[in-house]
Amino acid sequence: MIGEEHFEKWTAENLEDQKGKTVIVTGANSGIGFWTALGLAQFGADVIIAGRNQEKMDVAVAEIRRIENLKGSVSSAILNLASLDSVRRFAETFNRRHDRLDILINNAGIMMPPEAKTENGFELQFGVNFLGHFLLTHLLHEKLKATPKARVVTVSSVAHRNGAIDFENLRSEKSYDARREYCQSKLANSVFALELARRSGGDIMSVACHPGITKSELQRHVDSEFLKQRTFMETWKGSLPTLVAATKTDIKSRDYYGPDGEKEWAGFPALGIIDERALDPVLGEKLWRFAAKNV
Repeated sequence: MIGEEHFEKWTAENLEDQKGKTVIVTGANSGIGFWTALGLAQFGADVIIAGRNQEKMDVAVAEIRRIENLKGSVSSAILNLASLDSVRRFAETFNRRHDRLDILINNAGIMMPPEAKTENGFELQFGVNFLGHFLLTHLLHEKLKATPKARVVTVSSVAHRNGAIDFENLRSEKSYDARREYCQSKLANSVFALELARRSGGDIMSVACHPGITKSELQRHVDSEFLKQRTFMETWKGSLPTLVAATKTDIKSRDYYGPDGEKEWAGFPALGIIDERALDPVLGEKLWRFAAKNV
């Protein structure tokens, strides 16, 4: 794998023992989610890769299991975030089989696809990136609450700074713009992470992060001319803010991590800047109420 030696060097210097921890990483069969799952399993966590394609997850699990000196474990489970029924089935099975959940990483996402909707009629990016994760977190909340020092890590994007949530167009009632809806969904992720922190008090830590401008399958729907205008980090490096958010011991609820370079597009993990819109508690309350009503 490209960057594996650099990844191992960084994790050896920055990650602590994760033995005994149970972790869910959504969308971890590829991209930054894969490297996140790999890093956590390397350091002792029991990682569950949650995704909608069993064949791809099998490949990812096999690849991680081939890593030398793997201290933890990795397994997979079906989770289709475009189906609220699938989210409920996943959560029900997890809650029945496991007595703890130390880290939930809301990582899976879709970026600028052709217009489409979830099974429940929501614009696909809003439904997958935010609403499915909202329901998943809600259904696993009691398991998280019962686990000491549990945390939820929600993966956002620098694109959240260009977002605005149009509550009258979340089912594409008026129009569809792929880039606009992507930014909206990532703003929703940031708002959710902060509102979860407000509502959880000290019971569950809620942290957000973003990977900067990172090479991954996420860009498969993005216009090639747009991509030519960007310089991308290697995927392993884009996973580092997520790993910091998931494992850093002196982290605080509401923290937000991203790359430390110019515009937070590239670099190594550091505290990032959250757009003021995401910090608005009125918007947080409104989005939470909308989501709770519609899941």
